[in-house]
Amino acid sequence: MPLLTRARRRRSGPPSDEGSTVVEVVILAPALALFLGLIIAGGRLAVAHQAVEAAAAQAARAASIARTQDEALTAAQSAATSALGAQGLNCVASEVTVDVAGFATPAGTPASVGATVTCQVSLADTLPGLPGSLSVTATVRSALDTYRER
Repeated sequence: MPLLTRARRRRSGPPSDEGSTVVEVVILAPALALFLGLIIAGGRLAVAHQAVEAAAAQAARAASIARTQDEALTAAQSAATSALGAQGLNCVASEVTVDVAGFATPAGTPASVGATVTCQVSLADTLPGLPGSLSVTATVRSALDTYRER
């Protein structure tokens, strides 16, 4: 009988690989979905970093053209908030810190003001297992007019 089985195998051809495509898809689909999710999360962080950097730059600039420390604080907070809103960035939480110590320097001395903007970017909806949010921070300094009355 073993001789008969060998003869049947020769006539039927090589073994079939039907169904191997399904196995490949089942193995590769989760890996591709994970890769796509990581690309989306990375893109979201890159866009958030650019938006936070722009908001910090606008806040520092607004603070540097103000005449007093109080005006600088108010202008920087307002500029950063409106810049984040204009960029379409939805922060879970945001914080703007303004350094206006440069206003205390005497006229004729170079000084600067700075703004630090922090935004908590949500990543929970991109991939399961990623942290709920990541903090993106940018700090920008802007020079005060050296010969302006302070």
